[in-house]
Amino acid sequence: MILEHLFVQDYRNLIQADLDFSHRLNCFVGHNGMGKTNLLDAIYYLSFCRSSINPSDSQTVRHGAECFQIQGTYSMPSGERTVIGCMSRPQGRKQFRRDRKEYSRFSDHIGYIPAVMLSPQDSELISGGSEERRRFMDIVISQYDQEYLKDLIDYNKALTQRNVLLRSESGPDAELFLMWEMIMTEKGMRIHAKRRQLVERLALLFDDMYSRIGESHEKVSLNYRSHASQGDLAAMLESGRAKERIVGYSLHGIHRDELEMCLGGYPIKREGSQGQNKSFLTALKLAQYSLLAESCGKRPILLMDDIFDKLDAGRVERILRIVAQEPGFGQVFITDVDRNHIDRILEGIGTDHKVFTIENGNVI
Repeated sequence: MILEHLFVQDYRNLIQADLDFSHRLNCFVGHNGMGKTNLLDAIYYLSFCRSSINPSDSQTVRHGAECFQIQGTYSMPSGERTVIGCMSRPQGRKQFRRDRKEYSRFSDHIGYIPAVMLSPQDSELISGGSEERRRFMDIVISQYDQEYLKDLIDYNKALTQRNVLLRSESGPDAELFLMWEMIMTEKGMRIHAKRRQLVERLALLFDDMYSRIGESHEKVSLNYRSHASQGDLAAMLESGRAKERIVGYSLHGIHRDELEMCLGGYPIKREGSQGQNKSFLTALKLAQYSLLAESCGKRPILLMDDIFDKLDAGRVERILRIVAQEPGFGQVFITDVDRNHIDRILEGIGTDHKVFTIENGNVI
């Protein structure tokens, strides 16, 4: 899958951009704050119907503008072209279209244009709470399994209703508890099975990619922990009601799952340096890319923001050779602040590429 053309208007600080891309490697160069990351984010938006940076669409409209528009023209594996477009106003309804036909549910679009983004925000996968790592698993699986996303939505609705019951001042309604817990158990066990399968597949790809980037002397691992692996989930939910009415929320279920990330047998959250963390996350995202390419039947678009930060030159060159030269990878977008730096690396790689300079929200 290739993003051939991108039109962006009034998205974050971007005034207007109308760009044709290389089918392999595309570089956005400019000083910090000029709009490089915003271009990557606009491409991300066309895959996920939302920004990777701002949770609210109202924060993505350029100051003083009435709305933002993004449109991408893609070449699909079948050879056909498709156009994905979005327009959103701060106080209005967002419109998201495929070939001029508007989606009734944004979730129906997830997975149609698979993408993987590596950015400085990924540090939260290591330093943040378990919800960040569950979100990572959910984003990966949802791109190749529509039923997973539906189960996740249903599970979260049931969880919300069960928590309402737990906080209710009136006596517990056993039948209502049982109804929501049956949904949590049914959907939760399916979610658990798919998360476990994901981690098993991802761990093998990740270990290989980490050693190839240049940390072969260090042992890394991914481990999945879940209440659903510890026994009868329905029984746990039922037996926990009394205690959970005291705290006011559900203590058991797949919403408490954890993806353990380890370096040398210990949590990388405690052990890793900045460089080790960056290598760990880069290898994880490249492993995610390979897994999605296998599962979706499409090569995802790879977005790499600020890839050069905290990594030595040799490691950066190895990473770029992997993503720009190996046949398993497709179209790549990266950002950098130094044009001379990127030119030296690209000259050594020799891959088809385009370089775009961003200044004050304009591509020049």
